Amino acid sequence: MDFKILMPVIISFVISVILCPILIPFLKRLKFGQFVRDDGPESHLKKSGTPTMGGIIILLSVTLTSLAYIGKYPDMIPVLFSTVGFGIIGLLDDYIKVVMKRSMGLRAWQKLVGQILVTAIFGYYLVNYTDVGSTMLIPFTGGFKGGMYLDTSYLFIPLLFLVVLGTVNGANFTDGLDGLASSVTLLIATFFSVVAIGMGSGISPITCAVAGSLLGFLVFNIYPARVFMGDTGSLALGGFVAASAYMLRMPLFILIVGLIYLIEVLSVMLQVGYFKLTGGKRIFKMAPIHHHFELCGWAETRVVAVFGVITAILCLIALMGI
Repeated sequence: MDFKILMPVIISFVISVILCPILIPFLKRLKFGQFVRDDGPESHLKKSGTPTMGGIIILLSVTLTSLAYIGKYPDMIPVLFSTVGFGIIGLLDDYIKVVMKRSMGLRAWQKLVGQILVTAIFGYYLVNYTDVGSTMLIPFTGGFKGGMYLDTSYLFIPLLFLVVLGTVNGANFTDGLDGLASSVTLLIATFFSVVAIGMGSGISPITCAVAGSLLGFLVFNIYPARVFMGDTGSLALGGFVAASAYMLRMPLFILIVGLIYLIEVLSVMLQVGYFKLTGGKRIFKMAPIHHHFELCGWAETRVVAVFGVITAILCLIALMGI
């Protein structure tokens, strides 16, 4: 095995670990502290003031590492664009929440317009400047060489918007506990790294860079977190996962490895829909669903560990489906 292919992991990890102790005190001095909702779990009130916008660290380490490889591996361009593009939307959202003291951040329509724009540019590049095509590998049908592919044809663009926006917002909803989004996405990034390296895909440097960055970030993000990634990080990671899946022709695999994302989104949709239909009744004690388990008596660390274990098992299952 050529261990040079793992260098992006090491480089990104080192950058992330160096940046965290530099930027965390800087964010504290700027009073970029997390706003904690009064209607959230009571145990979260003590987190108020913890520096947020730590996703800047993830973006910087991934971008700096990727730029060292992008000349040789141009397939990374759409993945890097999607990661940074959604990260910038998250950065604007965090800035409005934290600096301008508007707790809801960007208005829903503003965030949606930004996400649609980034997705549209990513889709345009995918169609016109890559050979990805409109087919996607169907899991458990024999792998890349002998497996079956679903040709989405005219549904390619609508499905792309559904998958990308769903994944991005799923990652966003998953970011609610110390180390939850980081650990879940680290496992997904590792899965895509294994696949990309095995295929000889040109996106392997950035998938490895994201894994390395999250390893470094987790040192400071595990319970009790010294920094939160904010929407800057969670939206960027969602964009990374969706773009990587498309570049590998594996968007259907997001349903497996990203099942936690899907469950988080569905729990919010079900909660809101049921609340409106029944005039105030709830299915879960609180949504997204990780808060439901907290209010059922689970420790925050237990929720993170269980969701991480589930994702690790799902990634192994997905590997068997290639």
